[in-house]
Amino acid sequence: MLHRFKTNEKSWFFTLVQLRDDFSSILQRPLTFKRIKFGVLLGFVPIGKTLNMDMIRTFFEKTDEDTSIYFRDKKIWACGKKYRDYQGKYPVIFITFKDVKRDSWEETYDQISKILIQEFERHSELLESEYCSTYEKEYFKNILEGKANRTDMMISLQRLSQMLDEHHGIPPIIIIDEYDTPIQQGYMRGFYDKVILFMRNLFSGGLKDNRHLSYGFLTGILRVAKDSIFSGLNNLKVNSILDNQYSEYFGFTPEEVKAIARYYHAEEKYAEVCTWYDGYRFGSSEIFNPWSVINYFSNGCQPKGFWQSTGSNEIIGEILANAGEDIYERLDALLQGESFLTYIDTGVIYPQIRNNPSSVYSFLLVAGYLKVVRVDPAFSGDYMCEVALPNREITFVYNKEILQKLTHIIPQATAISIQEALYSRDAQRLQREMHKLLLQSTSCYDTAGENFYHGFVLGLCAMMDNRYYISSNGESGEGRYDIQLSPKMENMPGILIELKAARNISGDQLKRLSEVALAQIQDRKYDTDMLSKGIKTTVKYGVAFSGKQVEIAISSS
Repeated sequence: MLHRFKTNEKSWFFTLVQLRDDFSSILQRPLTFKRIKFGVLLGFVPIGKTLNMDMIRTFFEKTDEDTSIYFRDKKIWACGKKYRDYQGKYPVIFITFKDVKRDSWEETYDQISKILIQEFERHSELLESEYCSTYEKEYFKNILEGKANRTDMMISLQRLSQMLDEHHGIPPIIIIDEYDTPIQQGYMRGFYDKVILFMRNLFSGGLKDNRHLSYGFLTGILRVAKDSIFSGLNNLKVNSILDNQYSEYFGFTPEEVKAIARYYHAEEKYAEVCTWYDGYRFGSSEIFNPWSVINYFSNGCQPKGFWQSTGSNEIIGEILANAGEDIYERLDALLQGESFLTYIDTGVIYPQIRNNPSSVYSFLLVAGYLKVVRVDPAFSGDYMCEVALPNREITFVYNKEILQKLTHIIPQATAISIQEALYSRDAQRLQREMHKLLLQSTSCYDTAGENFYHGFVLGLCAMMDNRYYISSNGESGEGRYDIQLSPKMENMPGILIELKAARNISGDQLKRLSEVALAQIQDRKYDTDMLSKGIKTTVKYGVAFSGKQVEIAISSS
């Protein structure tokens, strides 16, 4: 419930209060709830979906505690008795699958079962209810004691909602948060069909033709409609990140971020927050990543990729593992700040990612790895969208996943040798070790572009993060450097690396290309950022690749 967020840590308290205040507008629409029995909210928002579902639960749930105290100073309370009468009226079934990330179906089923058991425990008053039958209570006990079989678990939502309706005299609300997380794991780990079968029956019992249900709310990334999980739910209302309804209530709006910055006397940091965490577009609303904004201010206004630490980005790895030249070229364009037009299907499902390359960008959009620059409805009811990377944080995620695909080909001894060469400014040793590493790798380097080598070098540098702050594609001087290593300790040199790549060029041409890269660092004053930090010495590397050949030019200042 919301009260568990009450804390003296003002960074959390302030932002969560803001979320509660802003989301209250959704709760001002009870007539909408009467028109539709079920609602699904689809799309990426770290913290936004779960927090909002928790708020809906707290608003509607009938408990012994007076939960109206959380809403009396919010907008909904000023809307009158018609709205206030909904508060604390319903029993609520609240389930979140956000942490169901297991490697096998048996482990996944076990965790899902435990989540359902915990929700039954939360309603243990039903065991003493005079309105529930002996048979129902026996079923309830079997669930609690772990004696229920798989079929019993599949119908658990339907049974629990029936008992709550009988006991309280009003059908419950069912809230399911991140319902497709187990499905994603099934796809990634090879038990997709098994998890789909179970989830279909679980949701069907709780949501399809269930007369013991007042309203249902679900959130997730993908609609999964084509898998028939929601088959027959023709009164389902789906809102995706391309829809305007509710768009401003998931995440922070610009005005809210400005208010947070003022609260922490950090107004001058607003532009930096925009660069790192802005860029998402839900419907017509500009939205910031709330999880990262909160952590940015909590971290003393030091920007970094906070989103990557909230979970895995395996789907990016999946895409990269099966990427052809066209996808790599488009990823390269994205990382260079460009955009492109693509068909977007908001009903994309996981198997399509592997089987249908055109679905890749649909998934990346709904999962938060792309933003919409421009959208036009397509003839099929889907969309043609111009897409780009949202912000620097997501750029960092792409680079991280690209470099992680390379870690299995980087022997530790070679990586250490390359780090030593970087640190000691030994260009010949660095060139020799990188060339050896390229020779040991797969033939994909023969046709790789600059972005691929960017991930390769970034992966090598990432192993030095105990001594350096590592950033990629950052702005400094009169442009954007490729890779910067800013020292964590005084008297250590800073390092700047500019990369170039060309195909099928001679050794002399490759050498000249490395010199061009080095000259670019000088000409565009990429060392401006490190000079402003008081770093006295900066080593500059111009690195040129062609297939498995590498040439390095070096200077220091």
